[in-house]
Amino acid sequence: MFGPALELRLDPRFGQGARQGLADLLKVAYVMGMTMDEVATKAVASSQEVVTEDLSKLVPASKARASGMRLDRPLDPPEVWAVGVTYKSSEMERRRESKTPDIYARVYGAERPEIFFKATPERCSGPGGPIGIRTDSTWNVPEPELAFVLYKGEIVGYTIGNDMSSRSIEGENPLYLPQAKVFRHCCAIEPCVVSAQSIGNPHNLAMECRILRNGEQVFRGSASTSQMARKCDDLADWLQRHNPVPDLTVVLTGTAIIPPESFTLKEGDVVQITIEKIGTLENTVVEV
Repeated sequence: MFGPALELRLDPRFGQGARQGLADLLKVAYVMGMTMDEVATKAVASSQEVVTEDLSKLVPASKARASGMRLDRPLDPPEVWAVGVTYKSSEMERRRESKTPDIYARVYGAERPEIFFKATPERCSGPGGPIGIRTDSTWNVPEPELAFVLYKGEIVGYTIGNDMSSRSIEGENPLYLPQAKVFRHCCAIEPCVVSAQSIGNPHNLAMECRILRNGEQVFRGSASTSQMARKCDDLADWLQRHNPVPDLTVVLTGTAIIPPESFTLKEGDVVQITIEKIGTLENTVVEV
């Protein structure tokens, strides 16, 4: 299709084929010196089989449970990394929860960001999948975040991430951060990857988080990525200094939406995270 030794086949089905299709699309774009959008447009225009789905009928977990269907995530990130204290509200909350609050103020204003390893593919859920709360933590919250996808060291797309956090564990001692952040079902990503070209400015997107309990809203918060103290390109640069990461690595960029201290997630809660131009990620809480 694009040359004698390079052919792109996009599987219209959801699931593993679609995830492989995204990797192939990026490979073709890189080799041909084209954008992901340009390659996708050519692939769709030349396809003999076009599948049209109303995504609004597939994404919500409530409808997925009733129909037995759900959207799978379009990629399995080989690594997921996360960044902390990138919003002023996050810094203030970390200082309130911590017995050593000064370290968070120093990170917020420092040149070097806080970057930590978040998840492997097995610890990630997609749309409609489970998100975990640790039973050895008394205070568990979601962290709605803009996330970006790296390919050949560059940001090629954006998605939604939920950096589940055990705040009571991290608050007890900052050295417990890996246990507060890395556990079974500790991360949810997507429901889709939107190209960097389609997003435009990633630092001007509206975000919202809603938490439902027994069908009733128990929390709602909103923010904008314009409040982020750091730029995505800068975070991508810091992550990859002396640390090459695999293609399709996902990076969560920090949260500005934080439930109050009196709130903790319970099993069965439904977390909905919406980011402008990307969509809504919905997951159900389970104990792990």
